[in-house]
Amino acid sequence: MSSWLLGAAFAAAVASPAAASLDLLRQGFQNPPADSRVLMRWWWFGPAVTKAQLEREMRRMKVAGFGGFEIQPVYALALDDPEAKFRNLAFLSAEFLDAVRFSAEKARELGLRMDLTLGSGWPFGGPQIPVTLAAGRLRWERATVREGSRRVPLPAIGAGEKFLAVFPEGGGLELTDLRDGAVWLPDGEPPKEVWFFISSRTGMMVKRPAVGAEGFVLDHYDRGALDHYLRTVGEPLLNAAGTPYAIFCDSLEVYDSDWTPDFLDEFRRRRGYDLKPRLPALAAEMADTRRLRQDWARTLTELLEERFIGPLNEWARARGTRLRMQGYGIPPAMVSSNALVDLPEGEGAEWKSLSASRWASSAGHIYGRPVISSETWTWLHSPAFRATPLDMKAEADRHFLQGINQLIGHGWPYTAEGVDYPGWRFYAAAVFNDKNPWWIVMPDVALYLQRLSYLLRQGQPVADVALYLPVADAWGDFTLRRVNLIETLQRRMGSSVIRQILEAGYNFDLFDDRALERAARVDKGALVVGENRYHIVVLPAVETMPLATLERLAEFARSGGVLVATRRLPSDAPGLAASSGERDKLRSRVRELFEGGNGPGVLVSRDEELGGVLRARLEPDVSFSPPVPEVGFVHRRTASADIYSLANTGNTPVRLTAAFRSAAPGAELWDPLSGKASPLVVHQGKAQLELAAYGSAVVVFSKELTAAVVVGGASSEREILDLSRAWRVSFGEGRSAVVMDQLQSWTEDEQTRYFSGVATYEKDFELPHGSLAEGRRLKLDFGEGVPLREEPRRYGMRAWLDAPVREAAVVFVNERRAGAVWCPPYLVDITEFLRAGKNTLRILVANLAVNHMAGRALPDYRLLNLRYGVRFEPQDMDKIRPEPAGLVGGVRLVAAENR
Repeated sequence: MSSWLLGAAFAAAVASPAAASLDLLRQGFQNPPADSRVLMRWWWFGPAVTKAQLEREMRRMKVAGFGGFEIQPVYALALDDPEAKFRNLAFLSAEFLDAVRFSAEKARELGLRMDLTLGSGWPFGGPQIPVTLAAGRLRWERATVREGSRRVPLPAIGAGEKFLAVFPEGGGLELTDLRDGAVWLPDGEPPKEVWFFISSRTGMMVKRPAVGAEGFVLDHYDRGALDHYLRTVGEPLLNAAGTPYAIFCDSLEVYDSDWTPDFLDEFRRRRGYDLKPRLPALAAEMADTRRLRQDWARTLTELLEERFIGPLNEWARARGTRLRMQGYGIPPAMVSSNALVDLPEGEGAEWKSLSASRWASSAGHIYGRPVISSETWTWLHSPAFRATPLDMKAEADRHFLQGINQLIGHGWPYTAEGVDYPGWRFYAAAVFNDKNPWWIVMPDVALYLQRLSYLLRQGQPVADVALYLPVADAWGDFTLRRVNLIETLQRRMGSSVIRQILEAGYNFDLFDDRALERAARVDKGALVVGENRYHIVVLPAVETMPLATLERLAEFARSGGVLVATRRLPSDAPGLAASSGERDKLRSRVRELFEGGNGPGVLVSRDEELGGVLRARLEPDVSFSPPVPEVGFVHRRTASADIYSLANTGNTPVRLTAAFRSAAPGAELWDPLSGKASPLVVHQGKAQLELAAYGSAVVVFSKELTAAVVVGGASSEREILDLSRAWRVSFGEGRSAVVMDQLQSWTEDEQTRYFSGVATYEKDFELPHGSLAEGRRLKLDFGEGVPLREEPRRYGMRAWLDAPVREAAVVFVNERRAGAVWCPPYLVDITEFLRAGKNTLRILVANLAVNHMAGRALPDYRLLNLRYGVRFEPQDMDKIRPEPAGLVGGVRLVAAENR
């Protein structure tokens, strides 16, 4: 069976079950199933792992509310300990494989999902890969012809290389007189330069490898390289792991890889002409360069799919597991390449631009993959141990807005026993293990993320807009060693088009020519791809387009669909072999569709005009009044409900009127922090909503609900007691308790400036008579926090809010756990825990491990680097300093009641 058919068969096998009733949806939201829990990338440093510590960490993951992990063996963080506290196990050694086997067995026992990175570091490669199977590139060398000489020495040819051809500068007839280690020029005026072309190797080594995993990255265009890797690396790993839930292939970062030894033969077979005499036009700008590069790049993409992604998927299936893959980067994978991937994965929180997360979710929607993951929190609030629970939420919400419904946390660093606190950490990531003091609220954070992950898997995604990716244009922009498709598209498209679509009130999916060709049909004004119906297609400044694509879009527009082009109209067919007749026909079709004002298509001269044009032709799915660009939404539809998940990505609270297109009579507001549902008053599709800074909410419309009515007016809050003074604060063993008459950061005190941990705040108070009136809710209010001015960051993101709780707190009232605070709104409902008269408050407040690090010398990796080479550079070490800690705002007891 072909790889494409295998992909379709898998999609059918894992398709969502029949839509649940509203009651079942609500129950699933309140108590979501385990398979929607966050997973963690588990870094094994060295790997210096022991079974006892592996088990301890897996049990801690389960306590935290995580659903499992992905094993990723990476670079060592310490030399072998001479006292045998720990030592680095060589990758694929018997001891290493035994650790993998133990982890797999223990994960099954604990009910945890285990995914397995099929290698160490990234991309795939290692000592098993000889240079003859290493990542390839086309080497272009230029040599100056000395005056009066007709002999030019040939470049040195190394292992794994093959000489292809030599040409005079600028092209022309191939120079074939090769002897005595030189090319001899023919009689006549000699060129100033000669150009040599060599099938070569990039020389790229695996990034961040474990001990014993060092070596060349494999050639992703060579099936033999993959087969050899699977025999020598994949088989031993799977023999040890048994059947993991999935094998994992990280992002394609095979830098400079643009060739493989048999490329000329494959190109001739696929494109119908010989590339060799045109190599100069591939390397330098000439008349046919753009069309030639389109054919070259298309061939690269095809070879990647046929020789790497497809066979890797088939290999996984044959062993009873799945392929989870980040299908973008170098080599140039397309969105539709993910048809060969069981579990597409993205990364990146840039929800209003072309991100890898949107790339993956679009592929999942197109090809019926109900679970779509993303590598989440990479570079979050660097340096390591600086990220907060609020940072986690702020980024996760942006992934959810892009259609992601499975988070892979980046990540959980294994720490060997005996390593100084706060333990090991990855060079470029946040830390989510129990070394973080604020880990006391990790189960609360994990449950929030689990609820939304579950909900965003229900039913089908609703997106009105299909955004065309001008892949052929991007292929034409490639140059030797620069063949990253998603990055090229990002540069070509910019972010204006996507921002306009989202802020106009629509959601969208990306699609390319392959997806249109293999998975789409037109039905009554809609472009139907799988089970998705798109009513608008946007062409972002497209220059080149296959005629077959334009014909399908013309059918869509003539059936009543909205076809909009921005900035320019397509004017050419891609590839050197496209006939003049094909190009003429394409231009004729474009004129019929767009020109003269009589065709069904619309040309928008400026991207900034796109939103208005779309709103004039189709009612938005959601619109906000006043407009709030920071608020986004995701829409899912089941047989019983329309589910709108909303998130405020900004650092200030908002009040708005949301107009929904849903025609259901009744609605509920679901709180993903608490799981509680409450009636929502909706009048003519409009509802009043409040979202805290970085807040989120779910609005559910259903025919099973009746319209809610206003009872008693709007809700208000009234202060009952100011509890901000006279707290007893203790910092654990060996430290005396202090009395804080005025709450402030404990870093203000030199004795606790570098304390990282959990402080206990205690206070007794008398509840005023009559406070526990029926219908009144009493809450602890810690304040809203102060918005910070956002500063540019090279990598990653953070929340820009000076919070009143630094960084998380668990509240006990009369020795009963009442709740946790770790994000806005900083409120805890304590009504059911209070009693008349005297009450006791105990609040556990946890800060950051970075405060501990700020008061001590940082690790010295000099000897480690001398032993293994520099395999990582710790990031942002200059930013380590003590951060505010504790309760730094006021604490009030407030009454919430209807007026």
